[in-house]
Formats: sequence, structure tokens, C-alpha cells
Amino acid sequence: MFLTDRISMLPAALLLLLNAALSAAQTRQTLALNTVVNEAAPNPPFFTIPTGNVLAVSIALCTGTTDTPVPRFFVTNDSSTASPGSGGGDNVFEIVLDHGTGSWTGTFPAGGVVGVENAPPQMSFQIGLSSDIPIHQVVNTSALLGDTTASQALLFSPPFSPQEVQDPSYPNYTLPNAIPSIPTPPSNPINYTVIVAPTSNGLLAMQQTACALSTQKSTGVVANESLWLRDNSGWRKEWLMTGLTAKTNYTVYTIQDTYKVSKPIFFTTKSSTFSCSLVSQLPYCPTIAYAVPLPQPPSPQITYDSTNLPTSLTAPLISSLTNFTTTLTTFACGRDFYSPLVTCADCQRAYRIWLCAISFSRCADPDTAPSAAALLPSQSPNARNPGFPSGRSFTQLLPCLETCTATDRACPNFLGFRCPLPRFNAAQSYGVGYLDSGVDGVQGGGSTGSWSDGFGNVWCNSGW
Repeated sequence: MFLTDRISMLPAALLLLLNAALSAAQTRQTLALNTVVNEAAPNPPFFTIPTGNVLAVSIALCTGTTDTPVPRFFVTNDSSTASPGSGGGDNVFEIVLDHGTGSWTGTFPAGGVVGVENAPPQMSFQIGLSSDIPIHQVVNTSALLGDTTASQALLFSPPFSPQEVQDPSYPNYTLPNAIPSIPTPPSNPINYTVIVAPTSNGLLAMQQTACALSTQKSTGVVANESLWLRDNSGWRKEWLMTGLTAKTNYTVYTIQDTYKVSKPIFFTTKSSTFSCSLVSQLPYCPTIAYAVPLPQPPSPQITYDSTNLPTSLTAPLISSLTNFTTTLTTFACGRDFYSPLVTCADCQRAYRIWLCAISFSRCADPDTAPSAAALLPSQSPNARNPGFPSGRSFTQLLPCLETCTATDRACPNFLGFRCPLPRFNAAQSYGVGYLDSGVDGVQGGGSTGSWSDGFGNVWCNSGW
């Protein structure tokens, strides 16, 4: 008896179920535009792409490590190739994965197909289809470290919603006040989340995708999350992390809009004997976000900001900014130009950064600071700002000399602003030779070329 005869003899209800099962097994899921599907060992291993001018297909692996076997993904925009794979065919392209992420962008005049090969049963992944720009990405920007204590860290997201700076012009050349007004935050900011984990947890060995990293519970507690405009690059999410462990290496990722992941940064918390406190969110010093030689603020606050800083620190600084701006505007800033490159507004901005850097001494921890850092044992009150409470010994991370010379370059000569020279006594009060090259007696010869790096090393205080 033939197989068809045997099948024809089955009960009608069973035939209906069998036909439904066979039909379902051959059904291919159609990807919808600007959506993401989650899959694991799909059957059949093909996904249909609708027609479109320029579409981006993106892949993100959600499980496994960078050393485990991974599936291969192929895409075609040729309607005659129904099952794209490693066997080739007309207009078949492999979506190459890098640390778990890959994408392919092209036109689909007659639609297309995505094929999956060698998918391990335990491997889950996401497929996204979008217009032009891939949904899954590893973005080039990364989080920014402000500073740490033994159990806290100030972290910032990559910038977004940049502010357009319009310098004043003649005849109404009015510079910002010493305490400038903060612009209204964006009503629809980018959705960022932060992941912080001990580096020993092995996040670097995971697939570097948002769906994989999001499975890891972040260490510590986000005690405060807010928006802050640090500079002209744009707004940032600011996170205050608490509950961290002293002298521990941490890895930080930020995830943007659920599917985009930043490159990691690293930091080390200070030793348990570190006694300085974090300060941030100062409108008159918007870039300041580090530890200063102050005791812990009164409960319930756990860091300092513009609402609880002692007036002995803020009053002289605001007065200096006000007086400097008044003196600067005695020059005909909007009509006569003292430089073809910089203006009075540039001078005021540079002076603000320098004044804030020297007014708020930055604490360092000799146990965790890089060996080449510009450290100086200090006693509060110190010569730069006697407003700090007395009787507190701390190690100061000296300001970068370039913070001073940037002000010297940006300001008109009649102000008489001068910086110490490297070949004489600059190293007594500034970090010398970390940024600029070794000329004219500069110590270190620009040995790092940067005031900080993505591993949490800070060699001098730039005021940023």
C-alpha cells in the first residue's frame, strides 16, 4: 500500500491536525519595520523581509560568550533566492558579527529573506529591521567617570541634545553672570541605563550586546539619577552610585534606547581610608564632579551640590567670577577684536574652568592613583582656597598646567593673566608635562597626552 493511501485512511480530524502542523512548519515569520524579534533555534530558520527602499537588518546575540560557537546569518534582497545561506546564491550576503553584533543595509525592491545557520539550541538572539539606521549598534561614545570614593561613583552618560552657543555681539555684548541660568532640560531625553559590575565578573567576555549585558544585575545602588549640562557637548544623565566596594575594579556600560550599547569604561574605587566627599551640579562650575576635602554632608544628603556647599567656598569664587567679568568687559569686546581666534566669551569660559579647578581642590588616593599622577600632600585650609575647613589632611591632585595656559591664550593681554613657567616653579602648584610635549623644560614630555583615560586613571585635574 502506498504512503498516500495510508494517509487517506486516517481519520479526518487527525488529517486536519497533520496538515496544520505541516503548514506551520513551513511558515516563515515576516519581520516588521522598526521592530525587533527575539528568537532561539528558529524553525524554519528563515525570516521574510518586506519591500523597502533602504532597510537595515541588524543582529544581536543575547547569550553565550565571545568564545562560544555562534550562528551565521545571511541576507538576500533577491526574490529568486528563497533560502540564503553559506551555499551562496544571487545577491546573498553574510551579516558578519563582531562581539555579537552585526548589520547589513541595502535596498529591498522585491523584499528579501534572512537565513540562520548553525544556531545552537541554547543560543538566543534578536533580529531588527529598520529604516536606514540599524537598531542594534555599538556606539562609539562611552560613559564618563566623574570620580569615586571608597563606596561611591559619579558617572555620566554620553552627551545628547547639544546646546547651540551664541556668543554675544556688538552692541549688546553681555557675558553670562557668575551664576549662569541653566537651560530647560530636553523634554524627551535619550533613554540611557547604566550597568556597573566588578571587572572580575567577566562582562568583557560576554557578547557585547545590549540584550546580553542587560541580563547582568548592576552592582551597587543608583542613589540619584538626574540630567546635567556639563558643557556645550550636550546634556548627560548623571548617576550617583552607592554601595560599592573599596579598592575594587569596576566595568561600566551604558545602554541607549534598549538596543544600543556603549563601549565600556573602567574605574577603581578609593581605599577605605579615603575621607573626601563628592561634589557636582554646580551651575557656576558645571564641569566639576569629583571629590573635594570636605567631610560627609549632613544626613540625608550624601554628596555636595549647590544647595549645601559652605558659603566660605562659594562666595569668594562667585565674587572672583563677577569681578573678572566686570574687568573683562571694560574692553570693547563686541567692537574691537584682540584676537582673530578667540573672544571675550572664550576668555570668560576658560577663566571659569581654571578658577573652578583651583578653587575646588581635587582629592586623590595614593593607594589607587597612577604612579605618575601629580600628587601633593596638603593641609586644609590651603593657599588656593582657605574656605575649606581646617585640620583635614589630604592628598591633592594638582591642576593641569594647560588649564592655566588655556586661559592665558584666550584672554586679552591687558588683564595681566600669567601662568608659572615649567622650567622654573610651575611643578610646585600644577601638574606639568602630562598633556603638552616636552619643550622649554616641561617635565614628562607630555608622557600621557591626556589628563585621564578610560581606565579611571587621572594624572592631573583639568577642571573637566
